[in-house]
Amino acid sequence: MSSRLINAIVLALAAVVVLAGTPARAAAAPFRVLVFSRTTGFRHDSIPAGIAAIQKLGRQNNFLVDTTENDALFTDANLARYAVVIFLSATGDPVGTQPEKDAFQRYIEHGGGFVGIHAASDGGFTWPWFGKLVGAYFKQHPTQQNARVRVEDPNHPSTRGLPAQFTRFDEWYDFQSNPRGSVHVLTTVDDSSYTGSTMGADHPITWCHNFDGGRSWYTAMGHTVASYGEANFLHLLLGGVETAAGAVASDC
Repeated sequence: MSSRLINAIVLALAAVVVLAGTPARAAAAPFRVLVFSRTTGFRHDSIPAGIAAIQKLGRQNNFLVDTTENDALFTDANLARYAVVIFLSATGDPVGTQPEKDAFQRYIEHGGGFVGIHAASDGGFTWPWFGKLVGAYFKQHPTQQNARVRVEDPNHPSTRGLPAQFTRFDEWYDFQSNPRGSVHVLTTVDDSSYTGSTMGADHPITWCHNFDGGRSWYTAMGHTVASYGEANFLHLLLGGVETAAGAVASDC
């Protein structure tokens, strides 16, 4: 056997070894999210459970989670590190100064993602742009109770695989205006299944929309500590994070 043929065989075997050790598809690079939970109004005792749940979702689904209650981190340079910023029941005026508000607005305009959970709609009342980003402002809520949630879009990653309707316990928000028409509604709550709502028959409770260059996803659910251990709620939330981050395609 010639040395040239031997060399060719060695090279071929080496290539087989390399290919055998190469995964068929490289794993997607992890993206990074910022959980922001500063409150200057009512403070929810479920915030620590929400942070822990999002951190666990990150470990299980290949995204990195930073947390803060320091609105001074809302700068162009720092926000650019994140695929999505999650307002976890941040109430009152959580982003306190105009330069910080402007930096967050530029972040969205440059394609950033926003996720609002529960009391994210109960803040920024003097910041009209933020109200439009969320989709609606909080109005009132009755006592916490069970209610029936209905999936309106079963094809969105947030809701795909969820039951068509399911009952859960939460604090059910009414809004100052119905966001339908300016957002893509994902779930509604059946007002006939509980008492005290002022919204009427059409009551969106989870939605998404493309806004001002970025992506926004919001759910009014998530008041209780128990929410962050519920499979259906965590499925919904994971889809919101991944789609707002642009890591999973969606129609909003």
